[in-house]
Amino acid sequence: MKHPNAVRISIIAVSIALLDQLTKRLVVNYLNPTDEWVVVDGFLKIVHWGNTGAAWSMFHGNNKFLAIVSLVALVGLILFRKYFAIQSKAGQVAFACVLGGITGNMIDRFFVHHVIDFLRFFIYPRGGNEIGFPAFNVADISICLGVGLLFMISWQTEVSKPATPDVS
Repeated sequence: MKHPNAVRISIIAVSIALLDQLTKRLVVNYLNPTDEWVVVDGFLKIVHWGNTGAAWSMFHGNNKFLAIVSLVALVGLILFRKYFAIQSKAGQVAFACVLGGITGNMIDRFFVHHVIDFLRFFIYPRGGNEIGFPAFNVADISICLGVGLLFMISWQTEVSKPATPDVS
């Protein structure tokens, strides 16, 4: 951890993982798995849901496998970090968001045996039942922001490269 970029990435990633774990502990301490707290009626509520699968509960019931995949992904990202656009501060933040998010959910998988999801956005269509986006957490937000930012940086880098002349 001698390089200032590595320190910056580490501080951000650890902060995200800690915030993720703090918010999940608050949910566990104050909400039973069947409870809901409506924050904005007809739009947002806090729930206490366990997810043994991946995004949108895909691969439901495969927590052990997904815990190992998370660990391998985390180690792989760290080992191959030189291949990511982390020379810029934006790239470092993006990379740290991905690392912090993976770490937050991985902690749940290893110690709680499921990921704790708690943010639930939803609507009620006219005369219908609730339609909602799958519940998620701070780690999920962080991963999505990090990946999105890495795509934007990559795209911006490609756009700014000069076009090579066609010599054919």
